Amino acid sequence: RRWTQARFAELIGLSQNRLSEIERGNGSFTAEQLIIVLRTFNLQLDYFMPGRSGQLPKIQNALARLGAKHLKEDSEAVPTERLKEAADAIAEALVAARSPRQITAIAPVIVNQIDNLNLNMLRLKLAEAGFERRLGWVLENTLEAACGELPALRGEWRPKYRRTELVLRNLLASWRPAAQGKPAEDILDRDILSVETLDQVKGALPALARKWGIVTRIAPRDFAEALRGARGND
Repeated sequence: RRWTQARFAELIGLSQNRLSEIERGNGSFTAEQLIIVLRTFNLQLDYFMPGRSGQLPKIQNALARLGAKHLKEDSEAVPTERLKEAADAIAEALVAARSPRQITAIAPVIVNQIDNLNLNMLRLKLAEAGFERRLGWVLENTLEAACGELPALRGEWRPKYRRTELVLRNLLASWRPAAQGKPAEDILDRDILSVETLDQVKGALPALARKWGIVTRIAPRDFAEALRGARGND
């Protein structure tokens, strides 16, 4: 529903200023307000639980085991056989899109699994589900972040990153966002709850997000941070 921020604030009995603070992460809804939101928008409680609901811990564990070593594994969640494959873990993370940290963790998975990934098949799979642009956006962010990291790399990491650069450049050279028509914007960030916030985020979109039609605050620097975190002290 395209609610205005003022209308949403009135629904839950908050001022617009306070609602803006909550949207930025500086506060939270009361239990009563959360119930109102769930009922009004026909949502399940796990919509607001990016780290602990259903499949999400399994996705995080799969990403961690496939190369995103900076992610903390949940000992209670064991990846299914399907999620042990890098392509499936990437697809699940992109479709769920509940956690920016999991999305940026795709970058080190790509670097570590670059020769085990059939990215063309992954593209077809996500295109069928309507999320092809998310993959293109992630791949180009990963490419830009990896290229930025390359000059300082030595040892085993350097050939991995150079291989990633080669494969992604080759793939993206013939894959650009569709120029025909104007596809609907893909609103990725789950904390965008009002038209005002949507407009604010759209007004400051990172260049690659604008290019691929993805409404998000996530930028190449966030993917670069994930790459550095996964390398640790190596």
